[in-house]
Amino acid sequence: MEKQNPLDLHCPSCNKALTIAKYRCEDCNLTIDGTLEVPALARLSMAEQGFVIAFLRVHGNIKRMGELFDISYPTVKSRLNNIARKLDETFEAPPERGAILDRLDRGEIDADEALRLLDQL
Repeated sequence: MEKQNPLDLHCPSCNKALTIAKYRCEDCNLTIDGTLEVPALARLSMAEQGFVIAFLRVHGNIKRMGELFDISYPTVKSRLNNIARKLDETFEAPPERGAILDRLDRGEIDADEALRLLDQL
């Protein structure tokens, strides 16, 4: 049985995803309260996280992945595509500098918003 990802929690009543609301330091008892976002990679199952780690360790060599997991090349590709699809659901690429300036030029955003977006790059 696959080990459950401790960050992939769902409400026992309505089955919607739970959010992290508090972090606490065990040493000094400092707590941080609020709605805290779980990073996209942390939302993957433990098996998927292990697959991604292995993929990085072999520098993206699909043939080597097949050997490590004793699976075929198409199966490696399929698993990677499934993981990528999950990540794509939540991934938002930061807009390029030029795109931000184009939006400012067209009047879609004001200067303050443009500066905020540029600071995020």
